[in-house]
Amino acid sequence: MTRVLTVALAGAIIFFAACKKDSKTSNEEVSQDVISQIKALGFNTYDVKKISEGYLVEGDIIVTENDLHNTQQTSPELVIANEEHYRTTNLVTGLPRTLTVSLNTTAAPFPAALTEALKRYNDQGLQLHFTQTTGAADINIITYYERSNTLGSSGFPSGGNPYSQIKMNTYWYSASTNVNYMATIIAHEMGHCVGYRHTDYMSRKYSCGPGPFNNEGSAGVGAIWIPGTPTGPDAGSWMLACIGSGVNRPFTTNDVTALTTVY
Repeated sequence: MTRVLTVALAGAIIFFAACKKDSKTSNEEVSQDVISQIKALGFNTYDVKKISEGYLVEGDIIVTENDLHNTQQTSPELVIANEEHYRTTNLVTGLPRTLTVSLNTTAAPFPAALTEALKRYNDQGLQLHFTQTTGAADINIITYYERSNTLGSSGFPSGGNPYSQIKMNTYWYSASTNVNYMATIIAHEMGHCVGYRHTDYMSRKYSCGPGPFNNEGSAGVGAIWIPGTPTGPDAGSWMLACIGSGVNRPFTTNDVTALTTVY
């Protein structure tokens, strides 16, 4: 959920995109058939990358092979996305429900950032409650090191369960990283895990500035407007695609509406 270089959520004008940094288009490892399937799901196909879990799209979203073959029908609520809040067709079910979250490192500032991210959700009194645990969990935060523009990534729910993994690239973090900034990134990726898309899906120039990643594509299956949220830009939303380095984005009033309406 982060990108760097202008630094997109990932920095001045240095911007990080919810989860990656500007880079050149790289579709060499991705077949045209896969590109077409990704587009049919309503995702932008600029700079799609092949990764071990499947494909990385829109900077920080993991699309698996199973996702590509999803046969869900278009919802009657489906609208062409503007800059409003919206969710996917896949959500966490079995509410009310407590989801466990684990972290594979004790290195600062990860533990403190996770505590803050969980608190931000739990303070909303949702039907989803998050609690930290050790070992295997519903959502597992995995740190890794890679010299790339990806700051973090995650995916969307499947079978009524949250996406099970958030990957955080320690290439971009150190002990001096601002806790609230990292908490914002973790909360953003958790948002994807339970079914939220980028707030500025249709016009990423709102948070990312000019560039080939401005438009994530016209709405397709999996972009459902959340009633009660604005149809214009929402400054400060936790699900905006890009964020300035060190910026803290606690939930806005409209974010809370998006959270409480869905969960």
